[in-house]
Amino acid sequence: MTAVAVRLLDAEGAAKFSMRRLAAELGVTAMSLYWYVDTKDDLLELALDRVFGEVRVPDLTDEAADWRDQLRELTASYRTVLVRHSWVSPLIGKYLNIGPHSTAFSAAVRAVVRRTGLAPHGQMGAISAVFQFVYGFGTIEGHFVQRCADAGVSQDEYFQQAMGAIGEQPRFKAAFANADEITAARGGETVAEMRQRDFTFAVELLIAGIEAMRARG
Repeated sequence: MTAVAVRLLDAEGAAKFSMRRLAAELGVTAMSLYWYVDTKDDLLELALDRVFGEVRVPDLTDEAADWRDQLRELTASYRTVLVRHSWVSPLIGKYLNIGPHSTAFSAAVRAVVRRTGLAPHGQMGAISAVFQFVYGFGTIEGHFVQRCADAGVSQDEYFQQAMGAIGEQPRFKAAFANADEITAARGGETVAEMRQRDFTFAVELLIAGIEAMRARG
């Protein structure tokens, strides 16, 4: 049931999701679903936790592992999940996220940040800086990907159309005067490549920040 709920949410989004729609997909009555969950919110929370199970958690028993690599792995996988399931972002702030997969992800995040050597009073700040960044980045990227899919165009086509529309409007030209220069400097032939470069640079910047703060004690 939860797997089918996730599939429907991926296909139609949270706004169109209903117990009646899920029941039709399963070939049962809507009322029969309430033998398994008390409310629609309960099912959405189960779906959210199932999706968190897709985040790759590094081997925390490996004493020789570099925390930087583990942080890169966690951030990359978390971003992928947020993009793959664009309906997830609003639910993360709505529910407690205390299912087994959600708590395993949270435990892995705390464990990796402890390994950075940051003083205890700074560890929650580091978690906020890194993973709230990833949440925001993945949320915006996921919504962009979904917008392109809804419009029936590729990400590159959508980007070119948007930039072309901006270039045609004199009132926007001043505000975006250096946009072409920045875009060229960031590199990448496609939107996906540009976005990957941005994400990688940002994560490395955060890692460097953690190292600098650790050195300060």
